[in-house]
Amino acid sequence: MTDATHERIEKTVKDNDVVLFMKGTPLFPQCGFSSRAIAILDRLGVAYDSVDVLQDMEVRQGIKTYSDWPTIPQLYVKGEFIGGSDIMMEMFEAGELETLMDEKQVAKAEAE
Repeated sequence: MTDATHERIEKTVKDNDVVLFMKGTPLFPQCGFSSRAIAILDRLGVAYDSVDVLQDMEVRQGIKTYSDWPTIPQLYVKGEFIGGSDIMMEMFEAGELETLMDEKQVAKAEAE
């Protein structure tokens, strides 16, 4: 991973309270795991940003190095790596993800 890619990823992670590195977009997820991750975030009602790794191969590979995690999607909350869709699902079902969002004082999504 180039320094520039690392810096771009780090800036994205630090500048957004909640960011999901995913395949596709929230409206058009390109894999089931990304779709599930978006569904969880939408159910929680939190404001989040997303990065479509399919649009940038350097970010697609770089995020795996950055987090030392081999799969996508990847969720970050307030700069902290949380995990992929399986971990998100486990935490969501246990109520832990909602608690984490509250503890980190993550903003709620604005109603459209």
